[in-house]
Amino acid sequence: MKILAIDTSGKTASVAISDGARLLWEKTVFTKLTHSQVILPMVESALEETGLDYPDIDCIAIANGPGSYTGLRIGVGAVKGICMGAPNIKAAGVSTLLALAYNCVGFEGKIFSVMRARPKIIYAAAFESSGGKIIRMTEDKVCGEDEFFSQIGFCGNVMLVGDCAEEIKAGRFAESDNVRTAPLNCVLQRASSLCLAVEDDPTLMCSADELAVSYLQATKAEKDKAHRDS
Repeated sequence: MKILAIDTSGKTASVAISDGARLLWEKTVFTKLTHSQVILPMVESALEETGLDYPDIDCIAIANGPGSYTGLRIGVGAVKGICMGAPNIKAAGVSTLLALAYNCVGFEGKIFSVMRARPKIIYAAAFESSGGKIIRMTEDKVCGEDEFFSQIGFCGNVMLVGDCAEEIKAGRFAESDNVRTAPLNCVLQRASSLCLAVEDDPTLMCSADELAVSYLQATKAEKDKAHRDS
């Protein structure tokens, strides 16, 4: 199965193509441009440089949240648009936090995926990594740092991954040798991890119509409307 993967959920823009046995292409850019400016040119480069075209792709995987509201909408919208023009292609929405855990799939121990939502508030989920498999321990949640970490056990080896991993390690676990942060090349979103997640769980695949964003918290527009209605 050939999977084209796109991640626009955070500070990086990332595109990858895998065929189930090999990672054929990947590019991840930390850019000041908006995702709408870079992501489709990256997709075109991926297809051109691998000699593939949309009819060769079986599934397009997208990080569907949590993450940047604008980035998520851009990514999901792009996938829906591509699938409308190529109805043979399945879509797949993958949790950003699950994909981050797959960045560290070779690690043995607990993986905590953590992303900054706002000051003192994080998007977070806990996973167990063993024998090349990722097992979910908690659902994705948006909550205070204290709330999340008070509910999680820290026995054994622990890996922190995500855009606030280093900040949390320095602030909470500086003296804990069993708690580490993911390496520089794995700490932020990578599209190839979406490929791994879909390969391990094909039930993530859906039609383009079923593909939806998982924000975990109300958008600014929703908050403004609730304020006006109150």
